[in-house]
Amino acid sequence: MSRSLFDKYGGFASVSKVVSAFYDKAVESDIIGPYFDDIDMRSQVDHQTKFISSLMGGPASYSDEALQKVHSGLHIDRTSFEEMARLLHETLEDFSFERSGVDQIMHEINSRADIVITRHDS
Repeated sequence: MSRSLFDKYGGFASVSKVVSAFYDKAVESDIIGPYFDDIDMRSQVDHQTKFISSLMGGPASYSDEALQKVHSGLHIDRTSFEEMARLLHETLEDFSFERSGVDQIMHEINSRADIVITRHDS
C-alpha cells in the first residue's frame, strides 16, 4: 500500500511550511499580491494548508461548492489563476517535491480552475 503525498511529505507541519513560503511569493507578486492586501494571512495560511493537504490525500476536505463560494466575490481571472499555479509549482519544487508529486498536486489545482476563475475578460 502506497503512502499518500500528505504522509510522505510530513503532514500538516510540512505542508504549512510550503504554504507559508508560497504566500511569501504570492504577496510579492504584482499580479496576485493585491488579492491579499486586507486578508488575515495567518487564517489564509491555515485554510490553504488544509486545502493543499486534502489534495495530497490528507484528512481535510473541501468541496467544489465550498471553493466556489469562497472565491465567488474575488473576481479572479485566468492570468491571476495561472500566476497562483506557477508560484505554487515553483514552491513545491523549492521544497524538493518529486516531479510526480508536483504533477499530482498541480493536476488537482488546475482541475479546479473553472471553479476559482470568476472573471472572464473578453
